[in-house]
Amino acid sequence: MLEPLWSFLIVVLRTINFVLDILVTITRLQRLARLATGSDEIVEVPSEPKILPPAAQRAIAEAEQRRHDDPSSFDKPSSFDKYVSASRK
Repeated sequence: MLEPLWSFLIVVLRTINFVLDILVTITRLQRLARLATGSDEIVEVPSEPKILPPAAQRAIAEAEQRRHDDPSSFDKPSSFDKYVSASRK
């Protein structure tokens, strides 16, 4: 009578140990990701970039036109550059 109880207890303890091992592995992988990326957060990136509204597209086009018309602006980076991705330049 005592032997099935012990075997059940051992199965429960092994299951708990297995779950804890999985949690520790996940935590270690998250720490590794933080070290590799230098980020404190895990961020999900959308599959498609958001399309800019027409007003924002017009503002970018006007800024690019002003930048294109002013030849001295090619020598110095503008504050506009830090807000525009490489695909928009």
